[in-house]
Amino acid sequence: MVFSSVFSFVLLALSTVHAAPASEGAVCYDGTAVSDAMCCDFIPLAQALTEQLFENECGETAHEVLRLSFHDAIGFSQSLGPYAGGGADGSMLIYPNIEPNYPANAGINDSVADLLPFLSSGQFPTITAGDMIQFGASVAVGLCPGAPQLEFLAGRPNATAPAIEGLVPEPQDSVDQILDRFADAGNFTAEDVVSLLVSHTVARADLVDPTVPAAPFDSTPFTFDTQFFLETLLVGIGFPGNMTGVGEVESPLPLTEAPDSGELRLQSDFALARDNRTACFWQGMINQEELMAAKFKEAMSRMAIIGHNRGDLVDCSAVVPQPAPGLGKPATYPETKSFKDIQQVCPSPFPSLTSDPGPMETVIPHCPDNETTC
Repeated sequence: MVFSSVFSFVLLALSTVHAAPASEGAVCYDGTAVSDAMCCDFIPLAQALTEQLFENECGETAHEVLRLSFHDAIGFSQSLGPYAGGGADGSMLIYPNIEPNYPANAGINDSVADLLPFLSSGQFPTITAGDMIQFGASVAVGLCPGAPQLEFLAGRPNATAPAIEGLVPEPQDSVDQILDRFADAGNFTAEDVVSLLVSHTVARADLVDPTVPAAPFDSTPFTFDTQFFLETLLVGIGFPGNMTGVGEVESPLPLTEAPDSGELRLQSDFALARDNRTACFWQGMINQEELMAAKFKEAMSRMAIIGHNRGDLVDCSAVVPQPAPGLGKPATYPETKSFKDIQQVCPSPFPSLTSDPGPMETVIPHCPDNETTC
């Protein structure tokens, strides 16, 4: 995908965008009280993203923008120094023909192409590329029932260079490699890494196995719930596609009936769920939606400012839309599954859960709200 014409416009438009200093509080045109008047600029952006891009649902576009927020932010290294990348600086949007083409960023071109028009339209001239990505993610997450209202800090300076290749963890990496990469990027602990992986409760993979695009990581990919943590511990029995992708291991729910896809399991998720450094924290998320949401919010707050000093940014959390309420459904074993299918590593007692009724393996809907097209 070529972004050259939009890219040139973005560079010109962003050359005059700078982080605004903090000022006295203000009240926006819609009555929202904010800590700084600059926060008001994000209100029309939230509306535009919600209605025009995400179409008011926790669908594929929302999932992809959330993924972009991580891939942009993780481009930072304490050990390698400033040349490696600026973290959450919008470099994915400012250099759309460079970073998105790194193999670890495969598929990220879609979300870059989705956000570039909002950045270059001239409608939001005060909003930087880094702010566009992280705010877009906060809006996207809020459309998923049960998600927390994320913190959003504004004022990230624009990237002056792309991040180098090799900073994005990949599903075939070992647990040691993944934990080391996160520690180098932002002093994230093993529990922080699991907390960031909460995002996989509303995630799907397009290119891990190209034969099954939009393959979900759990049976409820449009709901922010704890099914991901439960289902990752189920024994794998097969693959949803016709081939095994790099970084893919057997899934517990591989059944596919077009256009729906079976569940795809990443090797990294499988390993982290069973590693002695993370297994108990992983298991502790099951059926604990409030805990899961709180841990995700906390970890995302740190990830979203990698490469920046928190004190240099402005708290604009008040303009992040209120999230969709949760469905109130506890975690359950998918049809045909029960505790006998669990590969438990943590010695703590496993949560007592019921199984969904039915004699057939769960078929995972391709679209939100059981729509036929999306």
